[in-house]
Amino acid sequence: MANTLTKAEDRVEVGHAARLAHVSKSFAGPTGTQLVLDDITLDVAPGEFVTLLGASGCGKSTLLNLVAGLDRPTGGTIETPGGRPALMFQEHALFPWLTAGKNIELALRLRGVPKSERRTEAERLLELVRLGGAYGKRVHELSGGMRQRVAMARALAQDSQLLLMDEPFAALDAITRDVLHDELTRIWRETNVSVLFVTHNVREAVRLAERVVLLSSRPGRIAREWTVDIEQPRRIEDTAVAELSVEITEQLRGEIRRHGQH
Repeated sequence: MANTLTKAEDRVEVGHAARLAHVSKSFAGPTGTQLVLDDITLDVAPGEFVTLLGASGCGKSTLLNLVAGLDRPTGGTIETPGGRPALMFQEHALFPWLTAGKNIELALRLRGVPKSERRTEAERLLELVRLGGAYGKRVHELSGGMRQRVAMARALAQDSQLLLMDEPFAALDAITRDVLHDELTRIWRETNVSVLFVTHNVREAVRLAERVVLLSSRPGRIAREWTVDIEQPRRIEDTAVAELSVEITEQLRGEIRRHGQH
């Protein structure tokens, strides 16, 4: 089937999944122009999992929107040579009048997948996120975790080489979030998709990522990066995860204190 989700071994290799060079973003406010992001330079390698971490209001979601092409930077350049990224929001944003399968088929239709192939591909994607048999379920019949799985399947249906995730598990309970961490790690490793994941949860960042990027507060600048050299699969309670989380949390607190002094 020519239009199904690209497997890891079939992906076209590019030098980077995303490249941000000296990116800045300003917004006009009642007291003048507000600089939200300042001089962000960041590469995401093919197949890499990067988390963006920072205090609320530091510009994480703004940066993700810029990479997604939903807004334009005030300065600098953004390249996504693998094509338009897929975006998964904090809220599932599913259409309640469509079934789980039809929500996924909508993304497939927009991608140009022939009608005759859409149901088979939607069912395969539901199997990938461990929701086999849920094709005909309405959104109100699904739990919060199941809705996020459907949203993940819909994002994967776009067959992008870069998946952008804006705190997709923040509204879920701890057990459901823990399960979805495992599922996301499995899917990332199976598909080799590049992931840029926004969170304010330090342990979530360390559990999932190969690299953690800390943004400073207002304006958002890259304050520090960490390579997470901890074998996958990880648990959020693992000693190595906890130790690195403590180090990153201290840096994050320092950024928050510096912002509070202004």
